[in-house]
Amino acid sequence: MKTYATLSEAVNDLTKSGYTFNIQQDCIWCKENNMQLQPEEFEIDEVHRFQEMSDVDNESILYVISATQNNVKGLLVNAYSIYADTASTKLIEKLNSKNN
Repeated sequence: MKTYATLSEAVNDLTKSGYTFNIQQDCIWCKENNMQLQPEEFEIDEVHRFQEMSDVDNESILYVISATQNNVKGLLVNAYSIYADTASTKLIEKLNSKNN
């Protein structure tokens, strides 16, 4: 797994490899294919955490996700613990499985 100094560096590098996703209530949504992936349909390949040196409260987490059965891969970027308000318990558990 490659190490990145900043979130923007990681996103720029991984986007070149085709990673793009968004989170919804109970699934991950792949905009390019208009495809929804349930927690059991994707794997978390990598997790990167970032903290702004100038603002210790500004923390982000980058999930590198793939679904080989559907031949898609993507990035999911968000602040720590933000999913608790928007995502289902099952999706949060899946995302946290590699985050610990």
